[in-house]
Amino acid sequence: MPVVLWINIVVFITISTSFGICFRDYVNYEDNLDIPAIAKYFTTKGRYEEVNPHLIKDILAVNTSILPLPSAQCQPFHLTAIIRHGTRYPTSKNAKKMQKLYELVMSSASGKESWLREIKSQWRMWYTEDMDGRLVQKGVEDHKHLAIRLSKLFPSLISEEKLRGGFIKFMTSSKHRCVNSTLSFKAGLTELWAITDKEFDHEVNDALMRFFDHCTRFVQEVDQNPTALSEVDKFRQGPEMRRVTEKIADSLRVPYNTIDDDMAEAAFYLCAYEFAIKTVNSPWCQLFDEVDAQVMEYANDLKQFWKRGYGYDINSKSSCILFHDVFSRLNRTAVEKKSGQQVTEAVTVQVGHAETLLPLLTLLGFFKNNGSITSTNYATQTQRSFRTSHMLPYAANLLLVLYDCGAGELRLQALLNEKPVTFPGLSDQQASMPRYEDVKENYRELLQGCDFETECQLFKSPA
Repeated sequence: MPVVLWINIVVFITISTSFGICFRDYVNYEDNLDIPAIAKYFTTKGRYEEVNPHLIKDILAVNTSILPLPSAQCQPFHLTAIIRHGTRYPTSKNAKKMQKLYELVMSSASGKESWLREIKSQWRMWYTEDMDGRLVQKGVEDHKHLAIRLSKLFPSLISEEKLRGGFIKFMTSSKHRCVNSTLSFKAGLTELWAITDKEFDHEVNDALMRFFDHCTRFVQEVDQNPTALSEVDKFRQGPEMRRVTEKIADSLRVPYNTIDDDMAEAAFYLCAYEFAIKTVNSPWCQLFDEVDAQVMEYANDLKQFWKRGYGYDINSKSSCILFHDVFSRLNRTAVEKKSGQQVTEAVTVQVGHAETLLPLLTLLGFFKNNGSITSTNYATQTQRSFRTSHMLPYAANLLLVLYDCGAGELRLQALLNEKPVTFPGLSDQQASMPRYEDVKENYRELLQGCDFETECQLFKSPA
């Protein structure tokens, strides 16, 4: 059985010792040469530890005090976890761009700087197109460790008894990096409890976890529309990006016309991938200072905003099918709980992509700026809430937890990357764990509408 063989291979690889590094809030970047000074700007290519720096000291650390309960009576009875896959290799498209930059540097760059000498004499291009986004060993660890931490945060829900009893369900996108992340999450639990006598199934469901592929209107109006990302294109050809590309050209001593925005992105990704995959502060990182990295981060945030976020209404509406799947499950378990029945699905783990999470977060109203982010308002967006470096690192997760607080009162808590977030639109002083009925009222229009088939059909032009 190839799946079981895969588990036997990956789960016993020695865990990296890199987790001893202190990070962000605990370290001065200038004093710690192991961490790129620009690491906190890696957007969707960033490590999960960047968002939760306490995990650097202890990758299994949890802080139960972050789950403030309205009363001691409140007990969790259901958890839905929507999780992005773990750390992966570059896609073939990005590997090709990085190869092109590497060849330029090897053939044309000059200078005596130590970092450039290191690239030319020691560093070798090891990324290949056939890696094509596959999960790396660090990605295996991302999900194994997340599973263990969630079992510590919610021990009454994620337990050996619940797993063996079939009360924990697993669903994944068909992409190899998601399937292997799901296997890793399960392996984290089975190793924790030394379960060797039983295997646990998962469902492959692209209709839910890759809804964006099945939404015709999104595909045609945004994904395959060459003008949909015009704001991104304008920014990448604008003055901020031009300053970055010219600085890179100056550092490499090559003509300005040899370094375009794609080359700058390739260099940024080389720095990001080397750190995310191998915990290496690569010499490629020396091509960027913090100001440059902020520009690169903004360029990617622009792309995510216009392609998956608030830029177009269909971006979020494409996730209607997942939205309804989540709330129908919450409703079902709420009814079971109120009627005194056994809750049949204590935990649901759904593994997908950044492109799965972001439209749903957008539909729910999280991280909404005042106005759009555009090609011309970079200078005014330094404090923007829409920042993918914070929202969507590898293994990013949205957790929705239902609590029974007694006397028939049910409450819902949302956590993003294991930290509580407040539901937009709720002014209750306990909005971080509002009454479930208030949450449903808050999203009443979406619950009554937001029909995937209707939203995703192309509108016919009048005859």
